[in-house]
Amino acid sequence: MTNKTCVSIGASSPRKLKSSLIKALSRSDYAELRLDFLEPTQIPYCLNSIKKHLRRCICTLRPKSEGGKFSGTEKERISILKLIAEFDPYLLDVEYNTLKNKLMLYRFLKSRKVNLLVSWHDFSKTPNKEFLKNMVKRMSRFSKNIKIVTTAQAINDTIRILTLYRQISPSTNLIAFAMGDYGRMSRILCTRLGSQFTYVSLGKPTAPGQFSLEEMKSIFNL
Repeated sequence: MTNKTCVSIGASSPRKLKSSLIKALSRSDYAELRLDFLEPTQIPYCLNSIKKHLRRCICTLRPKSEGGKFSGTEKERISILKLIAEFDPYLLDVEYNTLKNKLMLYRFLKSRKVNLLVSWHDFSKTPNKEFLKNMVKRMSRFSKNIKIVTTAQAINDTIRILTLYRQISPSTNLIAFAMGDYGRMSRILCTRLGSQFTYVSLGKPTAPGQFSLEEMKSIFNL
């Protein structure tokens, strides 16, 4: 069981991102950098300006098709993902669908010994237990670090995503929880069940149902 937090940062400029990152790491164990919030041309400069902090960062470059904001082409995104890999962050979050469809990218990341976090999101529902279990198996092809995030429309959805922790191999590092108001409980309990951290915000949530860092720390201290 851990009570570790990861602050999600979505900033519109490198300056704002760096400022938020320094603030986040003074209070949180990790920070997720939503680099897709930046203009593609800003990302190389941004990475250089924060490189000494990247060993505590999860870098994410989410495309619009996966709920992100990246404004460039897919070719540009793949190129930037390779660039991020060269900076050796704590984790590089890449979507399962991206890795499945871009095996050349996966081979490149593997050759660089990148600590890969394979992610999959469902923005409308929480699938059944068998589907989720099989998804973990498919994602394990690419990394032992797996992130599955669904959307809870009822409390049973939250229970279902949390039971996934009991169904996985001990060698799998799973981060699994549900978004939305019904899923808020899973953001707290996931660290009790095996997730190495839970995602929080500095104030304004970057995802539905997300707690702020201060809220989560207060809950952990109960």
